[in-house]
Amino acid sequence: MVKLPKILIDFWVLTENGIVLYSKVSDQKINPQLFGALMSALNKFAEKLTDGGISNFEMSDLRFVIIKRRRFLFIGSSLYKTKEKKVIDDLMLISDQFFKLYSEEFLDWDNNIETFSDFGDHIKQFLEK
Repeated sequence: MVKLPKILIDFWVLTENGIVLYSKVSDQKINPQLFGALMSALNKFAEKLTDGGISNFEMSDLRFVIIKRRRFLFIGSSLYKTKEKKVIDDLMLISDQFFKLYSEEFLDWDNNIETFSDFGDHIKQFLEK
């Protein structure tokens, strides 16, 4: 079996309102909920300017890629040199797993983000240590 390199450095699942349901962040200086609020605000701002909102942005040697599915934002960071399509493909697979684990009824949740704390166990193959 060929072991594929893990391309995502950091990863977040947010509601469209910016509540972080799950995050795996390598740099603990970033507060996940503040990051979620910022990403949600940036996406809403971008939606007002263009159709579809923001799809990616770059900071130094990192690229952040955002996909929106249903009412959720899936955000992953990778090295700038990583092909964006690879990141999108991983985010699509991760979001498929998210929707498989957490059914539509389940997603009308009670605002307890602990519900999603085990999500990382289901997506370890995508995330760097």
